[in-house]
Amino acid sequence: MQQALDLPVIPRYSFENFVCCDGNATALAFARQLTDPNGHEKLLVLYGPTGCGKSHLLHAIQQTIGCGSRVASCKEFTDGNSISLFAELSSLPALLVDDLQLLTDTPVLRQMLWELFNHFHSAGLPVALAANRAPRELTNLDDHLISRLLWGLVAQLDVSDDSSRRMLIAKLAADRQVLLPDDVAAWLLTVLPRDVGALVSACNRLYRAALEQQRKISLRLARELFTPSATGG
Repeated sequence: MQQALDLPVIPRYSFENFVCCDGNATALAFARQLTDPNGHEKLLVLYGPTGCGKSHLLHAIQQTIGCGSRVASCKEFTDGNSISLFAELSSLPALLVDDLQLLTDTPVLRQMLWELFNHFHSAGLPVALAANRAPRELTNLDDHLISRLLWGLVAQLDVSDDSSRRMLIAKLAADRQVLLPDDVAAWLLTVLPRDVGALVSACNRLYRAALEQQRKISLRLARELFTPSATGG
């Protein structure tokens, strides 16, 4: 049986199945430190491009902490729900927020996130935040918050090398319950852009084409999709 492509994506977020490589080993070590009940580190900022593993680590932290904790995205934050969302998040055992770069730049939301941070930080509770760029580049955040974030652990995730990309392709296939032949994975690494977002997009396109055309994932199918004539290059 080749694959069950109609099954939903099933990401498995844990420290144990995180794809660790040279470019993200520090981030993984810092995330483990944050969840160590005997540790002293309570503030972590992760940053890197889409698909590099930031969200995976946030959810692994959440799974380890448990106790009703959850990962919030700045996409949820609006001026209209700031009061209710503040009340919800401030009652949790940790502040875990993804997509900082997507926080709408309004005084209300800047202040809300700053107050949330202070609530957890002053209580000595874990705080883990993630963005696609470094804290100093997040101009949509309050200046005081940016300064405070630099006091904690800050880790960049970079999985652009071939070894990391190979492991990422395997993880994408596992999350989608797809059997991806080794020759297809190796060929994709030679023709796809190095950025993680392009790799994720291309793999999804390959899996979808196999499902829609009711074909096995093969080198022939991959070449049909990603040769210059197929991609318009």
